[in-house]
Amino acid sequence: MDLRNRQFTVVIRTFLFVLILFVAGCASGPLSTREKGALAGGGLGAATGAIIGSTVGAPGPGAAIGGAMGALGGGVIGDQLQARENSEAYQQRQLDRQQSEIRRQRREIEELRRSQE
Repeated sequence: MDLRNRQFTVVIRTFLFVLILFVAGCASGPLSTREKGALAGGGLGAATGAIIGSTVGAPGPGAAIGGAMGALGGGVIGDQLQARENSEAYQQRQLDRQQSEIRRQRREIEELRRSQE
């Protein structure tokens, strides 16, 4: 039992070290939705994999496999969410341009009405 606890501790420390390096590497700016999804998925996957792996005596490989699968799944989900955000932002820019054009045309109509009076 002591060996399992030691292995689990090593896996958790290694995971935390890698996580710190990953976050520090992304410190150049805010994380994108895709990166947040991959990070969250990787963390949850590694933790779950380590827990499941420790029950069968292999927390290291369990954490590695779980982390990789979680990061992949989280990245895919994050990518879909980011694509949706980008689409919504594009639509909002179009709406803003159209509203600006409508305001401009209304001013022109008012000017024409005043000039005809």
